[in-house]
Amino acid sequence: MKRSIGGILAAALMPAQVVLAQPIGYEEALRAAREDQPLLQAAQLRIDGTRDASEAADELPDPVLRGGIANLPITGPVAFEFDRQLPTQIAVGIEQPIPNLARRRARRDVAESDVALAQMRFGVAQQRIDIATSTAWIDLYYAEEKLAFAHTALSDLRRLQPVANSAVASGSARPAESLAIRRELLVIEDAITRIEAERDAARAMLSSYIHTDDPTISGNAPAADVDQESLEQALDLNPVIRLADAATGRAQANADMARADLRPDFGVSVNYGRRDPAFGDAFSVMGSVTLPIFTDRRQKPRIRAAEAEAAAAQAERDDRLRALRVQFESDLASWRSAKRQWERARDELLPLARQRVELETASFAAGNADLIDVIAAKADLALLDLEIFEREAATVEWAEMLRLTYGEQQP
Repeated sequence: MKRSIGGILAAALMPAQVVLAQPIGYEEALRAAREDQPLLQAAQLRIDGTRDASEAADELPDPVLRGGIANLPITGPVAFEFDRQLPTQIAVGIEQPIPNLARRRARRDVAESDVALAQMRFGVAQQRIDIATSTAWIDLYYAEEKLAFAHTALSDLRRLQPVANSAVASGSARPAESLAIRRELLVIEDAITRIEAERDAARAMLSSYIHTDDPTISGNAPAADVDQESLEQALDLNPVIRLADAATGRAQANADMARADLRPDFGVSVNYGRRDPAFGDAFSVMGSVTLPIFTDRRQKPRIRAAEAEAAAAQAERDDRLRALRVQFESDLASWRSAKRQWERARDELLPLARQRVELETASFAAGNADLIDVIAAKADLALLDLEIFEREAATVEWAEMLRLTYGEQQP
């Protein structure tokens, strides 16, 4: 009866565990990280806001409603009398300012450049989230791989401990050898503890981006190789450079806006005047035009300042591209170094460690070696395998960072 109750309780607890552990693949994690991110939501709201504002950028200004009393005498025998003189009237009118065409086009260009700037900032934010999510997923993937391997290696070594104890009991091995075996086991256990901490940290980081409780890994890790030529060709399309391009376009639009001050603006006004019936009402239409005079002291200093700002933005863009190329070469060198270390450990060190285990095992079987030598060789092989996992993880992280940082990104 106790067993059946225990089975019922275990079955009741299983669904909760299944719900909490949610497998997620690499591409799925990247997509999920983009769906519910406050940073991306804020960037998208700015895009929507600037796009809405751009729709009215080249519209005419609001008309101005004017009203009042015109030509009211304030001295003489008819002072303050509305109906004694011909010009006196109660007037109401509408005035419509008409900016010059160059100014309206410049306003539209400024608004469109604001939209482009917001879009490029969205791209930079998305790139940052992609890289962070990628790193967390890869860290969790290899932490799970290392943890599974380390537990298997520890189980294999523990199976040899009774053999060592029997050898000590029979007198064929020294008592100190059992202590040495325990020391090798503790080294693997320490590695497991460290890997568990890495797994928990990676899981917490991944959960913060994909909003999934207790995520686990499904599928394979990304490729460890990169296409250097295609990445180098895409540097001009990097989100950071595209953001600098948008800032340069914004500065150039501001310069066009400043140059538009050299052209006159216009205005049209319509007025209706209510007068004494003996004189009749009045109607007038007036036009206006601004006079851009004294430009050396008014408009041209502002134009020079705006053109200097545009030139500075272009120079900053060129400097960012130069810095990006340097960083690209540095990151590429780091990837090459990590890849070579991984391949050297996998192709050269690992065969040597396996051969050592085989030789020590054969010597022990022939009575020419102690069991501690076999256990030490197996423990060293396990630690080397864990190190190879770490080197592979570093290589994959560098490769994916290169693809996400320097590959062509679409905001």
